[in-house]
Amino acid sequence: MSEHTHDHDHHEAEGPHVSLKEYVIGFVLAVILTVIPFWLVMGNVFESSTTTALLILSFMVVQIVVHMVFFLHMNFHSEGGWNMLALIFTLVLVFITLAGSLWVMISLNNNMMPGMMG
Repeated sequence: MSEHTHDHDHHEAEGPHVSLKEYVIGFVLAVILTVIPFWLVMGNVFESSTTTALLILSFMVVQIVVHMVFFLHMNFHSEGGWNMLALIFTLVLVFITLAGSLWVMISLNNNMMPGMMG
């Protein structure tokens, strides 16, 4: 029997190669994305609380992306793209669950208590 030697590079199995610089960039971005919404609320920058809430929610979404990229190292290349595919699937399920729940609650509110509205 002949012996087969295979030289395979196992770079993906080792995990992501991350430098201290990337962690520092992520940390600075996270601090900035935390301080700005805090300032918006404490400084009463906008008259409308709706505007403030929408800006805080937008900073929240950006902060989530920063954490996923810089600290969880999620991208389309890690784990052959399966991490991102699992995230997208989870987000779709969460959206369907939230939208369906809101739809049911609004329908129940409109149909069960028609005399109370107004």
